[in-house]
Amino acid sequence: MSHRSQSTTKVFAWPTAIALLGALGLFAALLGDGAWDMLAWLGLGIPAWLGLRGLCR
Repeated sequence: MSHRSQSTTKVFAWPTAIALLGALGLFAALLGDGAWDMLAWLGLGIPAWLGLRGLCR
């Protein structure tokens, strides 16, 4: 069985996307109320949900 290594971009694509989503959520939480609150909830909730989903498997 041979081992194929993956490119760095492929390995870090999802963790980078999740980190950017969390940073966007934190930034939105600082900006204001209304729609910014909804964006903050999504930006912080989705990474938390993904983490919990991974732990529960």
